[in-house]
Amino acid sequence: MPWPALLYHPCYSALQLPPNHRYPIGKYRALYQALQQAEVPASCFDEAPPATEQQLALVHQAQYIDSLKQGSIDAKAMRRIGFPWSPELYQRSLQSVGGTIKTAELAMAQGLALHLSGGYHHAFAAEGSGFCLFNDLAIAAKVLQQQGVDKILIFDCDVHQGDGTALIFQKDPQIITASLHGDKNFPARKQQSDWDLALPNATDDGAYLEAVQQSLDYLLALHQPDLVLYDAGVDIHQNDDLGLLHISTEAVLARDSYVINSCRDRQIALAAVIGGGYQRDLTALTAVHLQLFKAAFNSRQLPHQIDQVLTQSAASRS
Repeated sequence: MPWPALLYHPCYSALQLPPNHRYPIGKYRALYQALQQAEVPASCFDEAPPATEQQLALVHQAQYIDSLKQGSIDAKAMRRIGFPWSPELYQRSLQSVGGTIKTAELAMAQGLALHLSGGYHHAFAAEGSGFCLFNDLAIAAKVLQQQGVDKILIFDCDVHQGDGTALIFQKDPQIITASLHGDKNFPARKQQSDWDLALPNATDDGAYLEAVQQSLDYLLALHQPDLVLYDAGVDIHQNDDLGLLHISTEAVLARDSYVINSCRDRQIALAAVIGGGYQRDLTALTAVHLQLFKAAFNSRQLPHQIDQVLTQSAASRS
């Protein structure tokens, strides 16, 4: 079995944000470095070309794209996004969208690919929200649809509902949207996905994993997708600052393993993005994001080596 492709670009963590900004911009570099320390072969890592404006326009309105490109976007609209505008922010967004597109393309070719970014599911056709400028999941789905992929399931396990994705595809029966999210969490106004499961605050491991398993089994059997785009958000974690659920690290690994193995067993291509995660402790946050990669490498020695990296990181903090 070939190694899964891992998509990464240094610009993901290169964005300069104001001091104490809420977004953990350093997590992408930290995750990449942790995988290097775990001796993931360099040949696994790949870069993608940035998304083109033509690809963005498959989902987003031209005026909105141009306003972000030129920096003419309204200040109120940028506050809704949550970042200060800069040319670097626009270019980083193009690169991240391009990374998710290539992750999906490589998944179709190889069966499994993972992106060390992505999951910007709050972006709508004409506005951004919640740290999301462009909806990489939606754009990748449209690009792959144009390339001939018949049916795509977007399986979103971020704690925040994929409201932008849901609205974008409400009239496209070939792109199925599913969101398992916290009921009493952002966004306040939810959109209607093809499959929504709103979880109460303090949902624990058992209830959560049952919800994931039953939802995924039902959706795969009903829709029989050719490609699954999986948002493996870790803001479900019990220590996440924005989560409100009580999900352990072990359950995150179990969730990711179940999604990967379910698609692998059915020979369905799977493209995963890391999604949200907002612990201020970057080392602790990286440890939770690493569970996706442990699950992906379960037939190799990497899970043990990743555990060694995590043990060393914990010892250095104590």
